[in-house]
Amino acid sequence: MSDAPDAHHVRPPDVSDATVEALGKLSEALETVEEARGHLYAFHRRCGTADLALGEAVDLLREAGHADVADSIETDLVGRNILEGRWSFQVVEEYDAGYYAAFAEHERAARDRLAAGRRHLFEAEMKEDRRTHGRRHHEATPGTSADSQ
Repeated sequence: MSDAPDAHHVRPPDVSDATVEALGKLSEALETVEEARGHLYAFHRRCGTADLALGEAVDLLREAGHADVADSIETDLVGRNILEGRWSFQVVEEYDAGYYAAFAEHERAARDRLAAGRRHLFEAEMKEDRRTHGRRHHEATPGTSADSQ
């Protein structure tokens, strides 16, 4: 078996070091946006969980004989928009359809135009430079164990 990277992670012959570096930085930026997106989804989930717990608190306050406090919280806070006119799902949808979609499209278009659509060339080349060729757990791809060569 070969101990070389798969063809999808080898730069095309006409792609320069500077281009691989630039596409690597663009990929890094997209990964950061992906991470921010994950935090936004976590924010969305936490807002929903808080609103449901708030509803339970209102019910418990009412059962404990504090209807006036329960009514005030329920009227002002339960189901309230987190931003003007928006619940958190609407914030997520706007982010996904706007900034996130544009960012992902530009990253993909740059890879398509400059590197035949290949992803993670910078990291793939770093892996080739840093791994110990022929050593177990340093294989280029799955199924290329040093033991099976």
